[in-house]
Amino acid sequence: MAVLVIGFFALFYDGTGFDLKKSKLLPDLNYKPDISQGKSKYQSTCMKCHGKSLLGTETGPSLLDNTYRTSHHADLSFYYAVKSGVRQHHWKFGDMPMITGLSPERVSDIIAYVRQQQKLSNIQQ
Repeated sequence: MAVLVIGFFALFYDGTGFDLKKSKLLPDLNYKPDISQGKSKYQSTCMKCHGKSLLGTETGPSLLDNTYRTSHHADLSFYYAVKSGVRQHHWKFGDMPMITGLSPERVSDIIAYVRQQQKLSNIQQ
């Protein structure tokens, strides 16, 4: 686990400290996520693997599983997954590839939409 954490932060180390903003991983601090934009982007980018209702498919896990609650997978893990992909660890579908063509703002919108749907599904945060 320690190797994973160190490796994650090593991706963004700039020699003087950590700068996630320079990595173009996160949106501007003043950005306000748009849930309707997030739903639209989810449908065009994520739905084929995670399902129309976020319940998963044969190629990707449900995002309405307690595994993806905020206290287990913080929003930062979603930004990282989109930018770099993720090795299989909580699912049986193989590695998640990185997703290209999404700005940090669009990822923020998608996260807001997913979190809204999790709350509506009573996923404990």
